[in-house]
Amino acid sequence: MSVFRKTHFPHPDAALFEAAGLAWLGEVDGGARVAQVVSARPGALELEQIDDAAPSPRAAHRFGAALARTHAGGAPGYGYVPGETALFMGRLELSAPEPAPESWGEFYANERVLPFLRRAVEQGRIGGAGQRTVEAVVTRLLDGDLDHPQPALVGEGVARLHGDLWNGNVLWPAGQDAVLIDATAHGGHAETDLAMLALFGAPYLDEILAAYDEAATLADGWQHRVDLHQLNPLLVHTVLFGGSYADAVVAAAAPYA
Repeated sequence: MSVFRKTHFPHPDAALFEAAGLAWLGEVDGGARVAQVVSARPGALELEQIDDAAPSPRAAHRFGAALARTHAGGAPGYGYVPGETALFMGRLELSAPEPAPESWGEFYANERVLPFLRRAVEQGRIGGAGQRTVEAVVTRLLDGDLDHPQPALVGEGVARLHGDLWNGNVLWPAGQDAVLIDATAHGGHAETDLAMLALFGAPYLDEILAAYDEAATLADGWQHRVDLHQLNPLLVHTVLFGGSYADAVVAAAAPYA
């Protein structure tokens, strides 16, 4: 087996976190395929080499159904992190919340929106009316106004998320099932992974979503919550890169404020 070696991490322990996340995602029978971990130590991760090729509608359809099963694998609670290291997201180290939040809104507000909003404000990248708009969304999240059901297969539980499911982290080996890499795996809401696929335009996204919905019926109105679930990655990109991402954060937040 050919091996891909990765040594660029925001913190040495991030290599161990990524390895644990891939292993956790790969535990689900019938779930999305993940890159096999060959070895992991602080600062270095070896994975099976995946030769990326052009995706196809059929492969996208299979991936959508498999992703639904991965999500249905569940997690012990919102913010749960597999393994013994903290989650690393956008160069920030995020500890698993204890006790686990009782609702998705509480988790998303306190663990995924506020830490990055504070950093963006400190950097001078968001402020004034834009800051107040995002803070209004945080208030509604904490009040439970924006909570919504998981897909049918997840039910009343917590979804097992990849956590950084933009199109670059889905590889398409020729004639095989899609393969996931670069996970920031944690317990969360399934719609978050789907919104991340949409953020930068996954190929054959309509096929992925249709197959997902066939396997695990999505909750009513999911299409109108995509921006809400994109708040976290947009804030992460604002902290990392600035530029137009700050405007995108405010635009995404506005409908929910």
